[in-house]
Amino acid sequence: MKPLNVESAARKKSMENMTFVLFGATGDLAKRKIYPALYNLYLDGKMPQSMSVIGLGRTPLSSEDLQGQIEDALHQFSRRDVQNDNLQDFLDKFRYFIFDAMKEESYVELRKFMEEREAELGIPDNRLFYLSVAPRLINSIVNELDASGISRTNGWRRLIVEKPFGTDLESARELNATLQEVFEEDEIYRIDHYLGKPMVQNIESLIRPNPILQALWDHSQISNVQITASETVGVGSRASYYDKAGAIRDMVQNHLLQLVMMTAVHHEQKLSSTQIQKKKREIMESISPVSEQDLENNIIRGQYTPGVVSGESVKGYQEEDGVKEESHNDTFFAAKLCINNEHWNGIPFYIRTGKRMNEKATRIVIEFKEDSEATKDVGIVSNLLIIEINPNESVSLRVNVANHSSDKFEPTYIGFSKNADQQPEAYERLLYDGMIGDSTFFAHWHEVELSWEWVQPILDAFAGNEVPLHTYAAGSTGPEASHELVRRDGFNWN
Repeated sequence: MKPLNVESAARKKSMENMTFVLFGATGDLAKRKIYPALYNLYLDGKMPQSMSVIGLGRTPLSSEDLQGQIEDALHQFSRRDVQNDNLQDFLDKFRYFIFDAMKEESYVELRKFMEEREAELGIPDNRLFYLSVAPRLINSIVNELDASGISRTNGWRRLIVEKPFGTDLESARELNATLQEVFEEDEIYRIDHYLGKPMVQNIESLIRPNPILQALWDHSQISNVQITASETVGVGSRASYYDKAGAIRDMVQNHLLQLVMMTAVHHEQKLSSTQIQKKKREIMESISPVSEQDLENNIIRGQYTPGVVSGESVKGYQEEDGVKEESHNDTFFAAKLCINNEHWNGIPFYIRTGKRMNEKATRIVIEFKEDSEATKDVGIVSNLLIIEINPNESVSLRVNVANHSSDKFEPTYIGFSKNADQQPEAYERLLYDGMIGDSTFFAHWHEVELSWEWVQPILDAFAGNEVPLHTYAAGSTGPEASHELVRRDGFNWN
C-alpha cells in the first residue's frame, strides 16, 4: 500500500527532494516526536519523493540498528498504527552516521557520506539540519557546518533549532549572533511546539471567517484574557535542567508569551506569514515593561509542596531527586500583562503556568463584561469564550440559561470540538512547514529577543530573591497569591 497523497498540487511544488540531517538521532525527542511525525507525514504523502535522512549520534550503531530503534518508536509513539506493507520503504530513507560534534574530522567524513548518498538518490543539495542537542553544542555545530562546507549548498538550506534558545537575554543574543554568522534569518527555524498545536494555529482562522465569533471578539465587550498552561506532573527526571530553568524559562519566555502574541494579533483579514510576524512583534513591543511595582504586585512565583494528585500522595519539589537543598526555583508563575495598543488598551492579560497542579490543561479564556443591569443573586455570571488547546481541543461558550424551576439562571457551556485522533500532532505540522520553507509558526528572532527583554528583569529579581516564593500544595490550583492577583481586579481564574 502506497502512502496516501492528500496534498494539493500547489503545496506539492514546494516539496523538493532533500537531505534531512538529524543531530541527536538516538535521543528521547527523536524517538517520541520526530520519527513518529515523519512517519505520519509519510502516510499522508507529505514527504519528498526522494529523501535522505541521516541520523547522527556518538553511540556506535549501524543503519540497521537505527532503523530498528525507529520501528520500535513508531509502535510506541505513533498516533496511527504502523502499516507493515509500507514500513520498510519508510525505514529505507534512514541512515546512521557515528558522529562527534566536537571533532572536526567528523564533519569532513559526514560531508563525504552525505554527498555519496545524495549522488546515489539523485538528490540536489537541499539540506535541512535539525539540532536536537544540548545547547552547549550548538555554537560548535553551526561553526563546523560552515567550516566543513556542509552548509554551503547550491540548493536551499534550513536550520531547525530546539529550545531553549538561550537562558537569558545575553545568552540568547550570543546564540543568535552565532547562527546568523552562518545562516540568514529566513533560514533559521526556532521551534516552539506550542505553535504547532492545531488550535493555536487555528485561532486566526477560527475568528476571521465566522461572523458570530467576530462579533464576540469585540474589544469593547472584553473584560480580561486569561492564558493557563498547567500540568499535574512534577519535574520527574528533568530536575537537573529544571532546577536551573524554572517555570519562567521552561514555559513563560517561550510558550506562554507566544500564546499571548497569537491571541492578541488583530486579524480582520487573512494575514501572510510576514504580516503575522510583524504583528506578533508589535504585540511584544506594546507590552508594558516589568517595573518595580509589577515585581511587587503583578508577578507571582511559587513552588509546590507535598500534596495529593489524582488520589495519590506526591512529594514536594524540595524532596524531588536532583533538586538542590533549599532550592528557591519556581515551579509556578503568574503575571498580569498590559498591552498598550488600540485594540487591547485597558484589557488585562493574565498568564499562569505550574507543575503539580490540579489539572492538565492549556487554554485561552476570553471573559466578557457583565451586564450592569444583571443581578448576581439570580445566578447570572460573565460570559466566557474558552479555547481549549490541550489535552482536548475545543471551543466553548459559557452562557446563562434560565432554570424555570427556581427562577434563577445557571451557567451552561455550549461546546464545539474536533476528533483529536484525526488531527496531525504539533511536530508533524512544524516538520512539514520546515520542509516546505514556511516559517509562519516558528519563533522569529525579534519575538524571541523581545520576550527575553520582558522576562530579564524578572529573572534578575528572582536571582536576587526580591520576589516572594509562595508555596502551594501539589494538586491545588496554585498559590493563594495568584488568586489574589486577579481578585484585586474583580475577577477569578477560569
